[in-house]
Amino acid sequence: MKNPMLFKLSTNKTLGEATAALHAAVQANHFGVMQVHNLKETMTKKGVEFARECLIFEVCQPQQAKKVLDDNMSVSTALPCRISVYEENDKTILATLKPTALLAMFNAPQLEGVAHEVETTIFKIMEEAASG
Repeated sequence: MKNPMLFKLSTNKTLGEATAALHAAVQANHFGVMQVHNLKETMTKKGVEFARECLIFEVCQPQQAKKVLDDNMSVSTALPCRISVYEENDKTILATLKPTALLAMFNAPQLEGVAHEVETTIFKIMEEAASG
């Protein structure tokens, strides 16, 4: 069953190739990578066995974030945007929660335009990282 809040792509690239391509695509689209969380590494350090590779990229476009936060600071709970890169069924997957779906939880229709712009760019970033 397809999740209406989730945007997911698969690629034949390795996890390493996809993450390198994601870094480049984020920068090329005028976003920045704020942090990359390596779930396997973090869980292992905490004594939890976790065999699967999963990297979570926190990405942001500061001008867009400012527009949203100037209007509604509670939206900060949904920031920054995240793109996960992980392996599933011999494919590398890129996935994100749709910014428009997240914003809908805040009952702020005046911010729909910003959310749509961010979502369009996030999808473009993911498509660029997955292609080739």
